[in-house]
Amino acid sequence: MKFDHHLHTARHSPDSILDPNDLIDRAREIGLDGVVITEHDYQWKTDELDELARKAAPLVVLSGVEVSAREGHFLVYGLPTLDDIAPGIELRELLRVVRAQGAAIVAAHPFRWDQPFTEILDEHGPDAFDALELVSKNVTPETRALTEEVLRKRGMRASGSSDAHEVENLGCYFTEFDAPVRTIAEFAAALRSGRGRPRHRNGAWLASGPVDWPLRASGSDV
Repeated sequence: MKFDHHLHTARHSPDSILDPNDLIDRAREIGLDGVVITEHDYQWKTDELDELARKAAPLVVLSGVEVSAREGHFLVYGLPTLDDIAPGIELRELLRVVRAQGAAIVAAHPFRWDQPFTEILDEHGPDAFDALELVSKNVTPETRALTEEVLRKRGMRASGSSDAHEVENLGCYFTEFDAPVRTIAEFAAALRSGRGRPRHRNGAWLASGPVDWPLRASGSDV
């Protein structure tokens, strides 16, 4: 199943112009099987999400969150609430909550804005994250190269998603799973088990370049 799992809507992310109904229409048009809405520091309420999901069926519509932690931005999937999460939370505390709740966590656009991501991994270890976002519209060729180096050296997993804030970028990158995913719990489990592979959509604007996964030998292009 093809999931774009990093995107923002105008309903709850002030920097987005992506209407939720346009999101549904476009996701169907480009052949996605599901989307996970990840607003900035906000997770859609169950009744609101259910209403949108009913309109979208059979497209799967789920909600996670992009947490603005002290050390950077992190995508979290499977938290029942955000009661223990607030903007500016320290990564160590965020990781504790994620593991305690059985959720999954992906590092969004590593190295962006000069984020010292290698130092973050040195402190918390490669097992802290279920995947690193290898490609999105906010991953440059330069930060992608740094992420690839980390993936190779530390044996970590990669994901792909659009980080769309407008309909045109939706699904430019996505993660493809080898098993059905219908709930946020199943999505988090799929990430944790490493069943996803980053992919790109042919014909889309690819800010990070095309994806050929898994990575080839060190020194080759992907």
